[in-house]
Amino acid sequence: MPKEKYDPPDPRRMYTIMSTEEAANGKKSYWAELEISGRVKSLSTALWSLTHLTALHISDNSLSRIPPDIAKLHNLVYLDLSSNKIRSLPAELGNMVSLRELLLNNNQLRVLPFELGKLFQLQTLGLKGNPLAQDIMSLYQEPDGTRRLLNYLLDNLAGQPPARSWISLQEPDRTWPSALFSVMCYNVLCDKYATRQLYGYCPSWALNWEYRKKNIMQEILGCNADIISLQEVETEQYYSFFLPELKEQGYDGFFSPKSRARTMSESDRKHVDGCAVFYRTEKFSAVQKHTVEFNQLAMANSEGSEAMLNRVMTKDNIGVAVLLEVRKEMMESLHGMEKQLLLVANAHMHWDPEYSDVKLVQTMMFLSEVKNIVDKATRSLKLSSVSGETNAIPLVLCADLNSLPDSGVVEYLSSGGVDCTHKDFKELRYSDSLTKFNCNGKNSTSNGMITHGFKLKSAYENGLMPYTNYTFDFKGVIDYIFYSKPHLNVLGILGPLDPHWLVENNVTGCPHPLIPSDHFSLFAQLELLLNVPPQINGLHLPSRR
Repeated sequence: MPKEKYDPPDPRRMYTIMSTEEAANGKKSYWAELEISGRVKSLSTALWSLTHLTALHISDNSLSRIPPDIAKLHNLVYLDLSSNKIRSLPAELGNMVSLRELLLNNNQLRVLPFELGKLFQLQTLGLKGNPLAQDIMSLYQEPDGTRRLLNYLLDNLAGQPPARSWISLQEPDRTWPSALFSVMCYNVLCDKYATRQLYGYCPSWALNWEYRKKNIMQEILGCNADIISLQEVETEQYYSFFLPELKEQGYDGFFSPKSRARTMSESDRKHVDGCAVFYRTEKFSAVQKHTVEFNQLAMANSEGSEAMLNRVMTKDNIGVAVLLEVRKEMMESLHGMEKQLLLVANAHMHWDPEYSDVKLVQTMMFLSEVKNIVDKATRSLKLSSVSGETNAIPLVLCADLNSLPDSGVVEYLSSGGVDCTHKDFKELRYSDSLTKFNCNGKNSTSNGMITHGFKLKSAYENGLMPYTNYTFDFKGVIDYIFYSKPHLNVLGILGPLDPHWLVENNVTGCPHPLIPSDHFSLFAQLELLLNVPPQINGLHLPSRR
């Protein structure tokens, strides 16, 4: 059902007329409803300029058609076209998504445009007294008939969206040994969040997990990525669906649920969502797997900061990291090559726009832990890289950051750091605890910057993707794939869904019967420049460090 309670217009339609004195004193008139009567046969085009109207009463006239321009009255919540001579309705009527009540009783309608199925906020649909087909009227007369009929119309409306285009960004570096691999980042929308309260524009059957999960897996397998990072994966679905399905396709995986799972009963724990990383086993093997719990880090590093304890510690978001070793088969048969590692990190930050400080602190904590993983792996695996070198192991960071490109979170990741007085901290006292997450340790800098030391770039730069989250209320970029330089290059990315298809089919938000999540997946092909020994076949090769 729609989010807001709807009260229909008062049928008495009471009004007052301003006195001459009130008008002379500059009193403003306000009328949100309009009634047209008198056996009218056609409507003036001037009517379509009254976009402030919320109710339009045109019943009991002699109208035989309704112009498509009626859709310009986009604020209408009530439209009464009853008792006219209307034979057909314009498809544009389906664009009037604010409508709560549409009365079409006692007309001459034989068919309904499928576009009416897009009226996701409609609560009352009047169709009595029309010579409509029996199958339409049978649906309409069932319990919850309006909703069932709208779902039927929507189901028969849209064609499959066109394939997303591939955007080539650069050619592989032919002067250096390399391995190519692909990465997918995708928030799959956990079942418990896919409610009609949040996504009233999507029919219930298309929100159902049993329906959506097939399309989600089709999206994943269609990309055929070597590394898959997923957010909002339900615990039970990871073990019963995602892992078995992807193992059949040659993947293995690692998953951790949000921190709340540890305090729950077995039956409740299975519905907690978390982050998962899958990797193609013919190309990679797992060396280490790590879970990063932000609330635990907040508690351990609060340094007396009330904001850290009251705002960050109370959010149970998590991140995961998997240290992979590249299999020899990917490395162009180079002999004597040093062990080649790749660190894949995946996180889902807090959602609330009012908590920009929490998202920024969570991101800092995550990068600090990723750096610790790199440092320990460099030492324990006895890599030739200098211990403490942040970029010693190539890093791919996938995340739903719940942060726009102009946010402090993205500035921090892209530029290497932010000032501890950044506006996203909301002037809350974090500075003492934040220095612990500086790339060079506590009190290492005096310029007030909190830095991470990684040389990160976004695979989707320069607005290549206009939105990654697409709902009725919000459309923007909040999902990202970052990769570290100089070891990695991005060769190409999967572009956005054709915006013309979204407009032509009036897709006001996702999920949609043909789009199973409120997020679009990200997909990039990356080039890993390999570590090589000083000499190969007698040739000395310069270092890339």
